[in-house]
Amino acid sequence: MSLLIFDGHNDALSRLARAGAAAPAGFLAGDGSGHLDLPRAAAAGLAGGCFAVFTCQPPDESYDTGDYFAAADPRAALAEALAQVALLLRLERASGGRLRVARSAADLDGPGLAAVLHLEGAEPIGPGLDALEVLVAAGMRSLGLVWSRPNAFATGVPFAFPGSPDQGPGLTAAGRELVQACGALGVLVDVSHLNARGFWDVAELGAGPLVASHSNAHALCPSPRNLTDDQLRAIGERDGLVGINFHVGFLRADGADETATPLARIAEHAAYATELAGIDAVALGSDFDGAIMPAALGDVAGLPALIRELRAVGFGDGDLVKLTHANWHRVLGAAWH
Repeated sequence: MSLLIFDGHNDALSRLARAGAAAPAGFLAGDGSGHLDLPRAAAAGLAGGCFAVFTCQPPDESYDTGDYFAAADPRAALAEALAQVALLLRLERASGGRLRVARSAADLDGPGLAAVLHLEGAEPIGPGLDALEVLVAAGMRSLGLVWSRPNAFATGVPFAFPGSPDQGPGLTAAGRELVQACGALGVLVDVSHLNARGFWDVAELGAGPLVASHSNAHALCPSPRNLTDDQLRAIGERDGLVGINFHVGFLRADGADETATPLARIAEHAAYATELAGIDAVALGSDFDGAIMPAALGDVAGLPALIRELRAVGFGDGDLVKLTHANWHRVLGAAWH
């Protein structure tokens, strides 16, 4: 059985933006850089995905010092966001129809790769929400309120392991306004990276499906980036979705960045989330180009091997259709009304 795959999160745009002027052409031609390019995606059956605009990326050393948790400059974030949005639009034009920006539910189906424009961290959006309107006009259809740091709208969770997601205050007044504006504009609100109080605030507002695009089960890996059992149940009860993240540090019980992590760990998180939230609420959210992948997966070319592992733990054909793409199509269609 051949399966189409929709992936809930990748960081290809920020990788390409940092890699130099030749990088976009290499992505289209298939230069093998990073975890993802267009030919490898097509060969692996990847038919769509959320392409994240991630701005003000902290330097590597800041993860050791904790400086990454400092709030980012919104002006710098807006400039970077516009550059990455423009990059995706140029890729669409240059792809010869092999990549399209999905602006409606109908755009998710068809030949080539459907790219959903996603903002990871709302730092580029000012309190008046003018930038939100412009980004939506440019094609943005999904927004994560935070990365793992605070901003004007909410507080993200730090990466310290082990830890609880229940750290910091809930949404600010501006954050509540942003969530409601996204609901009115047909933009999916993503709670990955958001702390527990912010999660429950978004759930209470009920402005759209409750979605964590790239998060795992805290019970199996006690990273603050992962979701508690109560959060997973809430996602299922609200017709939402959790996209299982492939980053090794969010899969392992010891939180180690160990590439020898087997594919079975991804399948275990998917099975655990399914038990609590239901099969209609579980999907894939790789974090390609933004995280450390298991060596057995490697990059997007390893997706067929992952599908085989999911079958091995008991996911049948109907379950796999839901898990690989149908659930993402459902929640995006519901958010985009």
